[in-house]
Amino acid sequence: MSALEGVRVLDMTHVQSGPSATQVLAWLGADVVKLEAPTGDITRRQLRDVDDADSLYFTMLNCNKRSITLNMKSERGKEIFTRLVAESDVLVENFGPGTVDRMGFPWERLREINPRLVYASIKGFGDGPYTHFKAYEVVAQAMGGSMSTTGLEDGPPLATGAQIGDSGTGIHTVAGILAALLQRERTGRGQRVSVAMQHAVLNLCRVKLRDQQRLAHGPLREYPNAAFGDEVPRSGNASGGGQPGWAVRCKPGGPNDYLYVIVQPQGWAPIARLIGRPELVEDPEWATPEARLSKLDKMFGLIEEWTLGQDKWAALAALNEHNVPCGPILSTREIIEDSSLADNDMIVTVDHPERGTFRTVGCPIKLSDSPVRVDRSPLLGEHTAEIFQERLGIDEAELAELKANGVI
Repeated sequence: MSALEGVRVLDMTHVQSGPSATQVLAWLGADVVKLEAPTGDITRRQLRDVDDADSLYFTMLNCNKRSITLNMKSERGKEIFTRLVAESDVLVENFGPGTVDRMGFPWERLREINPRLVYASIKGFGDGPYTHFKAYEVVAQAMGGSMSTTGLEDGPPLATGAQIGDSGTGIHTVAGILAALLQRERTGRGQRVSVAMQHAVLNLCRVKLRDQQRLAHGPLREYPNAAFGDEVPRSGNASGGGQPGWAVRCKPGGPNDYLYVIVQPQGWAPIARLIGRPELVEDPEWATPEARLSKLDKMFGLIEEWTLGQDKWAALAALNEHNVPCGPILSTREIIEDSSLADNDMIVTVDHPERGTFRTVGCPIKLSDSPVRVDRSPLLGEHTAEIFQERLGIDEAELAELKANGVI
């Protein structure tokens, strides 16, 4: 049995933040029906690598769902939407602020149609001066605290490759939906779930807000920066935690021939011996974490002199023998070909009727009694007839009429 078996989700999302949330719900067993305009989610056509087939952008965010088309600008489309809302448990949307309201379905109307409905909305920003700003992944990173703290000390702010604005917001939305469904079991009432992309990024940047407040008491000693002002600086690859870390180069010196090494207090002695500097174990200038804090750049320079003599996998093995926390920088090619990720169903191969097989990311949430199977994304409107007949009792003749009138 799937964890969310029997939960019906009406998915009005598009692009990434919303589809990433509803895909997780679908992975966990909810019946997610993706409601698309007759032209389809725009990402079906964006960044195509195979002509006349849904793009990887779409397929990798919409697995395990069913698709219907519906023209919400038509009165008949609104009538059908009303009926779908009435028999759904969850409605999710990520349109611009007020879009669903302008369709004639503000929260008050939706709750009237279905008092048990959990209505989740993803927006760029919360209430206030930014409410109507357009938000994209990197805009959320810029305004949520990520970009100002990412990059090298003397370089420009940088975006992270992780989609913390879009997919990060999606995961926050899943948490809100599941909490609302659980509360509904006790109250019998649905509720509104709202998540802003800026807020989700900020939640993921909380350690930088921690450090902003610590600045009032002096420089951040675990940062490698030479000087501090009144704002948390960009600190390169510093770990940002209580234990210093850095990415050190390995041979043969390619763009991802690096190993990230964290030096815990108990890790310094085995590291010093491993890199051929055993005298530093007892040297008062190096023996304690406090002594090393003032020369983190030199410490990682010494480690790098050693790692430059071997590849990242050999260095990884040697350090792990001494329980030193470390990890190789894995390129996207290495990740997609990683056998352990495949064995853990985190890189999965999916068959698609138009584009053939493709690889995608599997579900990172593992439940012992509810294993996840990743199925392909739906073709546009593939399940319209099935769902309209199954849930709404619409027969073939009416389906033909709806199609002829541009409703589906």
